[in-house]
Amino acid sequence: VQLQASGGGLVQAGGSLRLSCAASGGTFSSYAMAWFRQAPGKGREFVATINRSGDSTYYADSVKGRFTISSDNAKNTVYLQMNSLKPEDTAVYYCAADETPYLRYGSRWYAYWGQGTQVTVSS
Repeated sequence: VQLQASGGGLVQAGGSLRLSCAASGGTFSSYAMAWFRQAPGKGREFVATINRSGDSTYYADSVKGRFTISSDNAKNTVYLQMNSLKPEDTAVYYCAADETPYLRYGSRWYAYWGQGTQVTVSS
């Protein structure tokens, strides 16, 4: 499966962005989807994941209550709605996919990755 992330940009603290990740070349409903991020000089960090059926999610503590992951099987797309953004949310955001029935938050579990989209939050 190929993943194409989009929707990043520059936003002021307290603002919102919605990231999209379009999947192609596979059966979207077979994949658990996730978002990770990587800030300059830091390792890749788990953000959120959603299961194959779209009815179960899991979030990193740092984004819980501010970010929402969702999926649209008809559009083969997963979204990350980011509200109340903080400067520490600044990073390149990556979507990932894997054929697993479980919710996983380790990057090593994901076989497929998109190219990343930059999110910059100014203070």
